[in-house]
Amino acid sequence: MLTNKYDIVIVGAGLAGLRAAIEAHAQGASVLIISKLHPIRSHSGAAQGGINAPLGNHPDGKDDSVEKHCFDTVKGSDYLADQDAVEIMISSAPETIYELEHWGCPFSRTEDGRIAQRPFGGAGFPRTCYGADKTGLYILHTLYEQTIKRSIPILTDFFVTSVIVERNTCYGVMGINLVNGRLETITSRAVIIATGGAGRIYGKTSNALTSTALGMAITYWAGVPLKDMEFVQFHPTGIIYKHILMTEGCRGEGGHLVNKDSERFMQKYAPSKMELAPRDIVSRSIATEIEQGRGFVARDGSGYVHLDMRHLGEAKIKERLPGVRDICLDFLGIDIIKEPVPIQPVQHYTMGGIDTDIHSATCVSGLYAAGECACVSVHGANRLGGNSLLETLVFGKRSGLASAKYSLSNKNQTQASATFIQSLSKFYESNFKKIINSQGTEKHAQLRKQLSETMDKYVGIFRNVPDLKIALNKIGELKERFKHLSVPSSGLKFNYDIIAHLDLEANIDVALAIILGALRREESRGSHSRSDFTNRNDKDFLKHTLCYYRIREEPRLEYKAATITKYQPEERKY
Repeated sequence: MLTNKYDIVIVGAGLAGLRAAIEAHAQGASVLIISKLHPIRSHSGAAQGGINAPLGNHPDGKDDSVEKHCFDTVKGSDYLADQDAVEIMISSAPETIYELEHWGCPFSRTEDGRIAQRPFGGAGFPRTCYGADKTGLYILHTLYEQTIKRSIPILTDFFVTSVIVERNTCYGVMGINLVNGRLETITSRAVIIATGGAGRIYGKTSNALTSTALGMAITYWAGVPLKDMEFVQFHPTGIIYKHILMTEGCRGEGGHLVNKDSERFMQKYAPSKMELAPRDIVSRSIATEIEQGRGFVARDGSGYVHLDMRHLGEAKIKERLPGVRDICLDFLGIDIIKEPVPIQPVQHYTMGGIDTDIHSATCVSGLYAAGECACVSVHGANRLGGNSLLETLVFGKRSGLASAKYSLSNKNQTQASATFIQSLSKFYESNFKKIINSQGTEKHAQLRKQLSETMDKYVGIFRNVPDLKIALNKIGELKERFKHLSVPSSGLKFNYDIIAHLDLEANIDVALAIILGALRREESRGSHSRSDFTNRNDKDFLKHTLCYYRIREEPRLEYKAATITKYQPEERKY
């Protein structure tokens, strides 16, 4: 089936995708949102702690400002963030929060009725606006309501497998309609990719099962480089066994990190910020405590420390952290009012992603990206907690604005040739038949498990040449074995074996980009910590990694300088 009636197709229905749709609709463009699952199930809803803005509502934050928020963000990024993009994001923060408020987002409140704010890691002031510990869910519902109000169409259970790119111009998407089992083409004048992060490349991750690398990969395969993929954030506090997130709000409200000797060990690593140091520092500190024998040992042999919130008291926990308490009760049988929580660092966020400019445009005309799948770059080598939700809204809006201007000014543009679309459709139909009819002996579950175990073990918090080379070889082996993968069920109607197959292919290719970027970056910066190159090297590596896909060869790496406007690199001290 060929659908040709929309100016803009948005792939992904989380915060970035919904905000892009609202803005594009406001500009007069016709919009279709495509998602493999219902918008309210998007992983954006798992964001707990809050969204940053220099409002000055907290008693300790009255002197906060846009400039101070910018500086904290750039410093937290270990000076790799593009400062022009950071300034755009932070200067847009107050109006973004007030817009959500006017749309009905139920933020927690101060006694005098203003939006409540709490401290977060790496911030000079308490500037994280929150709705208890369910902020992402509240914002997601708010934006979804706004799309319903505007009657913006949403096509769910549609799995996008490629973007249609001819002569370096994007003309729509192709994918599987899971409801009817058909391969369908949806053409448009512009496409926005807003598919979230790639956390499921790893095994120990806080990300949902749907957070795979396919959204990044379909643009990567189409010629758009991935940027800074080596910068993978590990959140300090994931519960053991399940890896579910304990929001940074736990520490923002005053929670302590304690080792087996009952020591608040952050005193040794970040004496001024303690538990509210940036996430890369806290994660490395926990990992060091465990490696040096000062952690507890779980039944699976992994190490952990305690996140202790008992001293906060029952009333504060029930008011500020009800979701966290429910998670611990449901998954660990622990009541945080009475017991400390066993936690360990888990993969949480991808700072890198699809290379875009400040308007969310890629190097392919008509193709845009926003949110965690994109890299603009406002997070550099390390993201501050509370800045990710802000990025989805600010650059989601900007992608909607830019794509609307592009599509509306190209109403008479030539569409992709029918011959090209027909040949592309035949290629994918043939490819799916080949997958379904494969007599290979490999199973995607086995390969997926080996991929995640490789990334957990060799491309984790601490990295070095021997480990990265082992990972590189193992990923190479998986690419070869992938050619012999079989799918047990035929047909395309809700065939999740096919989806797992495509997700795995994407995860392998994007994992390779992560490893190569990490291997070539011979320094330690932010989340990328090399035990064999322990110092930051601004002379050689104050620059972004660009990774270009090549079908039969190893990906090609190039570099471009980070944008510096006001803040010169200096040593990070907390």
